[in-house]
Amino acid sequence: MIQTKRKISLGMLMVFITSVMYGQHPVGPAGYELLGSMKGKKSSEIKSSTWSIGGETLDRDYADYHSYKEYLGELGAKRIRFQAGWAKCERVKGQHDFTWLDDMIDDALSRGVHPWVEFSYGNPIYEGGGEPKLGGALPSSDEALKAWDAWVTALVSRNKDKVIEWEVWNEPDLTAKITGKSYADFYIRTAELVRKVQPNARLLALGYAGVSNTAFLTEFFEVLKAQGKLDLVDVVTFHGYPSNPDALYPTIDKLKSVVHGYASRIKLMQGENGCPSTPSSISVGALRQLDWTELSQAKYVARRLLGDYGRGIETNLFTLSDLHYEKGDHFAGVNSKGLLKTHEDKTIDRPKIGYFTAQRIMGFFTADEVDRLESAEVIPTALPESISVFGYQHKATRTPVYSIWNHEGRPLESFVPALQDIVLADQVKNPVYVDLISGNVYQVPKEAIIEMDGKRTIKNIQVPDYPILIADRSAIPYQACR
Repeated sequence: MIQTKRKISLGMLMVFITSVMYGQHPVGPAGYELLGSMKGKKSSEIKSSTWSIGGETLDRDYADYHSYKEYLGELGAKRIRFQAGWAKCERVKGQHDFTWLDDMIDDALSRGVHPWVEFSYGNPIYEGGGEPKLGGALPSSDEALKAWDAWVTALVSRNKDKVIEWEVWNEPDLTAKITGKSYADFYIRTAELVRKVQPNARLLALGYAGVSNTAFLTEFFEVLKAQGKLDLVDVVTFHGYPSNPDALYPTIDKLKSVVHGYASRIKLMQGENGCPSTPSSISVGALRQLDWTELSQAKYVARRLLGDYGRGIETNLFTLSDLHYEKGDHFAGVNSKGLLKTHEDKTIDRPKIGYFTAQRIMGFFTADEVDRLESAEVIPTALPESISVFGYQHKATRTPVYSIWNHEGRPLESFVPALQDIVLADQVKNPVYVDLISGNVYQVPKEAIIEMDGKRTIKNIQVPDYPILIADRSAIPYQACR
């Protein structure tokens, strides 16, 4: 569609998708005037942010980068995760072909998106070379490890001026073939090669799948501690796929306490998370046991992104394009966690609702636009435990912006919003209600604002099971209705 039919703009597609979505939810608060639609930003227009988008499985050709690349820079993510694919780079012993990866790295950079690259997986052309798939074994033979070393060194040497972040393997704890100790030894070996070529590299460890089980994590860090190698870890990336995205945070806190027990300077990053957009009968991968739709996926995306952002967690959203896994890997079929719907040949059909939701969030919640407020400054209203709220200060207008949602259950196709009174901060003179799923920006009517105890309060705000924003109109970038 991108190359042959892309006369329809992303904005026109959003109008169509939103019109289809009406009749389900959301339709906007009754009596609120529709002002327009919230705008996103291109990645090239954003100086810095914590947002990353997944570009995984290109090492196995389960997606087509050149089919979806035009959507990459439009999304607003500042980083993209690539899997380098040893087996794809070295099909003949001793001969490296990086052209496929070069093309992607250069193209992403041209769109204002910085790649972070993962070393994976094994290479079967070597005896003991490991397996080129999710859940596969690590390289183990002397010949294979020497070849791995040569590949890592060549890859970093080639890209040291383009790539600053390197992740070692993906979800090593997913299989009994890899122990915490064997991964630690392999990690040290690889990380030292990277630092030898690129001393300022940012090193990411683990891509941890079993976030609720810290045994593998502890074993890994004990090896590094014993060898005095803790300085080789800058970031621990974790995954985890709960059906309710908000349910993961107590587990993350426990994970963080373990990591910081070894080195408090190590950051934690959400390295992979998302949900399908299709029913369980046609979905593969994590959360496949549940029925999902494009709407419930968009809600999940919004809650994951803003739940992480409100807690200061860097986030990689899994993933940009639907993925077509083949037989012989961990599973086979279409993993519909992509923000872009694909055809059978992996070309792009169209963006899903979640693409535009992520675009709005990634374009607005950046270091350029807002500062996070401390919890005590967030909102002068007592809210039920079922509601999440985070506060920000819009830099240009110096006015507060609040993100609010009901986190009680997993995102559903339909949900009856709770009604909640919200006390307005003094700086919010002209309040608007922003629906991050439809993108609609609504004027809060004067009759909905009353004086209570000397404070201005919006009565009966609709709080759905995905984030909405309450802000001053001057803080929200939107395109007015025509």
